[in-house]
Amino acid sequence: MDAAFVTFVADVSATAKPVNLWGALGCAVAYSAALLATLDAFADLILARDDAPAGKLTPAVGLKFGSKLAAAAIAVVAAGIVLALDANWFAFFALTIAFAVVVAIGVVVLLRHASHPPAMGESRGITPLPTEGNP
Repeated sequence: MDAAFVTFVADVSATAKPVNLWGALGCAVAYSAALLATLDAFADLILARDDAPAGKLTPAVGLKFGSKLAAAAIAVVAAGIVLALDANWFAFFALTIAFAVVVAIGVVVLLRHASHPPAMGESRGITPLPTEGNP
């Protein structure tokens, strides 16, 4: 082997920076918080459709839904940028794929729920417990 090649390989291996595990952990927490916010927004939307007259959303519920999704998007993009800047590609792709799969499942459930409206007088939600005067 050439001495210059050995020196080059030694220099390259010495300059390679290690993966920032604390940064990856922080980004994983950000991804999971964004995922929970997204699923919570989907749940709010499903519950609001059952409670709203004629299945329409009130402006407050729409704003709440949109703000949760916006906050989740900001968190995921910021965490993705941090992982990309750290060149932690394994964590970047693993977290992004897991996030996308769970959100896709949530969207499928949301669309499936919206495509089957309840019949007249039927409720999809939790039925109230019977009281003493009302069996």
